[in-house]
Amino acid sequence: MINRADAVDEAFKKTVLEEQFPIPLSSTSLDESGLSPYQLVDLFHTQIMSRHGDLLARKLRARGESFYTIGSAGHEGNAAIAQAFRPSDMAFLHYRSGAFFTQRSKQVPGTTPTYDLMLSFVASSEDPISGGRHKVFGSKALSIPPQTSTIASHLPKAVGAAYSIARSRQLKLEPVIPHDGVVVCSFGDASSNHATAQTAFNQAEWIAYQGIPLPLVFVCEDNGIGISVPTPQGWIGQAFSKRGVMKYFACDGLSLLDTARVAREVEYYVRTFRKPAFLHFRAVRLLAHAGSDIESTYHSQQQILETEEQDPLLHSARLVLENGLLSKEAIVELYEKTRKQMERVAEVAITRPKLRTSQAVMESILPPSLKKVLSVPLETLQAQRPALFAKEAKSLGEKQPLSKHLTWGLADLMAKYPQTVLFGEDVGKKGGVYGITSGLQSKFGLKRVFDTALDETSILGAAMGMAHNGMVPIPEIQFLAYLHNAEDQIRGEASTLPFFSQGLYTNPMVLRIAGLAYQKGFGGHFHNDNSLAVLRDIPGLIIATPSRGRDAALMLRSCAKAAVCDQRVVVFIEPIALYMTRDLHEKGDDLWADYYPDPFGNEEIQIGEFGIYETHPGTKPDLTVITYANGTFLTRQAADHLKQVAQVKLRIVDLRWIAPIREKELCELVAQDKHVLMVEECRRTGSLSEGLMAMLAERLPRGPRLHREAAEDCFIPLGVAATSGLPSKESIAKKICEILEIKP
Repeated sequence: MINRADAVDEAFKKTVLEEQFPIPLSSTSLDESGLSPYQLVDLFHTQIMSRHGDLLARKLRARGESFYTIGSAGHEGNAAIAQAFRPSDMAFLHYRSGAFFTQRSKQVPGTTPTYDLMLSFVASSEDPISGGRHKVFGSKALSIPPQTSTIASHLPKAVGAAYSIARSRQLKLEPVIPHDGVVVCSFGDASSNHATAQTAFNQAEWIAYQGIPLPLVFVCEDNGIGISVPTPQGWIGQAFSKRGVMKYFACDGLSLLDTARVAREVEYYVRTFRKPAFLHFRAVRLLAHAGSDIESTYHSQQQILETEEQDPLLHSARLVLENGLLSKEAIVELYEKTRKQMERVAEVAITRPKLRTSQAVMESILPPSLKKVLSVPLETLQAQRPALFAKEAKSLGEKQPLSKHLTWGLADLMAKYPQTVLFGEDVGKKGGVYGITSGLQSKFGLKRVFDTALDETSILGAAMGMAHNGMVPIPEIQFLAYLHNAEDQIRGEASTLPFFSQGLYTNPMVLRIAGLAYQKGFGGHFHNDNSLAVLRDIPGLIIATPSRGRDAALMLRSCAKAAVCDQRVVVFIEPIALYMTRDLHEKGDDLWADYYPDPFGNEEIQIGEFGIYETHPGTKPDLTVITYANGTFLTRQAADHLKQVAQVKLRIVDLRWIAPIREKELCELVAQDKHVLMVEECRRTGSLSEGLMAMLAERLPRGPRLHREAAEDCFIPLGVAATSGLPSKESIAKKICEILEIKP
């Protein structure tokens, strides 16, 4: 079998020397392109560099030295797109944008694109962006956040980043992206069909339709195929050329001159009018999808040859030759000279150190803390607070339920941190479905508290994009079940960014989600969801689950500090059933309401810190219950009942945090206990209690007997049956009595 990479390599030299170039599809001249003769040769050289990078990656792979062979061959014309934009214009790049990356590197003195890419190909720990964790196009100096996406899941955050540019200026914040900057986002034609991509296109138009500035360029690199599935001929043009708000541009990606001409038009349009544009870049795909892809299984030999004849490097060589810039011999000499230079660089790269241990790999899961944090001085906060809380002056001194603590907690945080913005569905004038954000828009204005379209992917994408530009978003997901529509934005994008950039890029946020069970009159799995499994296994994610108001306010402050100061991604789960709960045992006892903690005091609940309640303080408990959120409330009810009727001595550990869990402290706490009961409001399978029981059994093989009272593996129905499959005060009490072998 003929190696197609070798065939394309040899065909280039042969075709140039014989001057048997493909027929051009575009008639754009050098003058019309806006390029100087030098710039055309420079772009051609960039294309050659990108091509040799692809060829070298495959040769190194055959030697066991390289680990990535999805190349940019056929897409090298995107170098002209890079040339049209400023290096400060943030770019979220498709994995076939090698020439774009290289050309942008040429715009920033001191960068070493060839060496950097070779380090990436060989997974060296000295790779300046990912540190050997993945092959990505990324660079802090080049304003290119690394993308690992292959399904366009990076598009929503590109929308958010573009949206943040004007908002940053309006809020007088120090931006990462210049106020006159734009955002570039490239992706493949097959990925344009993905739900995440469609979400981003819709969100961009939804924003621009309202006259809100959105300087964003979607670059669709259309090579006509997604792995083995062809894109219907004309589909991209048909699907995007007639959209009303997002202006459509198209270029011949095989022609540097036509691409340069159109890219300049796009750049001028977007930068001047601050509106989104769609650049349809028509390319070809050479060397199959990747080194492991056998193209002959789905394309005939004739089809493969016809595609290779349209090699963009051949089109560029013709332009250079026709414009009298280089002879054919000089073109081949440049091609071979570049090869040798890059081979020498590659041989150095393969000698550089690699990641060898899990500890080394994991070093970048958590982002670095900031040395300087934007916050309002304490004296100013103290002076402004009476006016900010003027309407709540009386109620501030009274005991309040969870909901009010959250409302006030958010207000204090937004007053302290001017870079925070709060948004989501119905959070503005309405104040949220449950009134948690009530009054915040009037306190902080439309620029900091605003409603979004009804789309969770867009909300999370906006949060990530705004965080890229120096803001700390506080997005809201209206119900826990709605997160599942968009969970990859947290799992595959937000939480991985520090890991794949060695902490050079971060997207901190505090994601608020109303959720969990026990809404008796509001059943159904979309509103009464009792599953946190999708969040629990995400490395580095902080997950807060308060059970009562004072805890919630203090935990919210710790979450905000983690996001603002430590650049962490935080998920704050709010138990809906406890929002308005004031009473613990009987109507009017007010035992579950709390006084709001002094915002200027020293009281705090650190991340991972437990809450502990004992029915008989100072004595050894008969049993320890480990629980959280609604489980804490119900267990407290059961505990006080058992204390009265049977003098049962219980210790209740309110975890407060689903992640991280202080495992060592928890083990030390229960090591001498006889029994430990997990009360779990989430479903038995995939629940937190499963993991905790395994951890305790592993660490304390001679420790307490472990028991569990968890929700059934069932969805939650509507009406009086809503809580039938969930733990209750009665079921918890009964379980404890069974364990201790006493009568209830």
